[in-house]
Amino acid sequence: MSDELEGMATFVAVAETSGFRRAAERLGITGSAVSQTIRRLEARLGVPLVQRTTRSVRLTEAGERLYATARTALEELRSAAASLGDYGDVPRGTLRLHTSTVAESTMFGAMLTGFLSKHPHVRLDLVVSDAAVDIVAARFDAGIQLGEVIDKDMIAIPLTGDLRLVVVGAPSYFARHPIPEHPRDLADHECLNWHAADGAPPYRWEFTESGRAITVAVPARVLSTDAALNRRLAIAGLGVTLAFESHVRDAIQRGQLVSVLEAFCAPFPGYYLYYPQRRHASRPLRALIEYLRRAPRRDVRPA
Repeated sequence: MSDELEGMATFVAVAETSGFRRAAERLGITGSAVSQTIRRLEARLGVPLVQRTTRSVRLTEAGERLYATARTALEELRSAAASLGDYGDVPRGTLRLHTSTVAESTMFGAMLTGFLSKHPHVRLDLVVSDAAVDIVAARFDAGIQLGEVIDKDMIAIPLTGDLRLVVVGAPSYFARHPIPEHPRDLADHECLNWHAADGAPPYRWEFTESGRAITVAVPARVLSTDAALNRRLAIAGLGVTLAFESHVRDAIQRGQLVSVLEAFCAPFPGYYLYYPQRRHASRPLRALIEYLRRAPRRDVRPA
């Protein structure tokens, strides 16, 4: 029975990651172990489950049918196993979370320190990445994300209040360039922009005009994965950048930066802890939820 369960779990990982190597990374085993497990499962069932090529792995018709059933069954087994922790006196077990770089470095990391100190029997598996992720498919217990991009079928718990992005540049920069009066004027400026990862598209700057959301594809003098670098370059007078208001508040007060286009920069929902409502919340996740609900909401501060 244990071999059959292991085979099904490996098969589901291959189906969800579309590859033996990525499935092996998820499961913490070797690629050859994944391949051998799939072969044994196919031999027991008497049908091929995957089509292997040099570049990809695709499910056969039988594999698609098995995956539709196996994924649901494994989720129910994991939920049942997680619920056993409810019978213990203290929260224990592994808590698997996904969070963005900004949230971890400027806000959530400090919260985790207090939570882990209070719950010494909880182990943390934390993935910090700005890549889009399906926390259900990737088997995370929960994620940290901006409220506006969280799916409506998720349960979301606020970690911060509303946030606001502002356009800033140094006085020395505006001494050489006219102050923009409308977001479309940014086309004539040296912009310091951000993207989530190498190869990812540049961020389209978002504004609000007369209650309507507008986006601007700005020309990038600098395109970086590090928003903090962009802020430093802006202070040095090399261009304008879009930043969280709380990240540049001190620099504005010191006169190092000037905020422009204020009328077009409306607040928006901040960061939330979110998790699927259809999945049983593990004891460690419920402990984190309780901790966060009692903690004061934090501002997003520079790392």
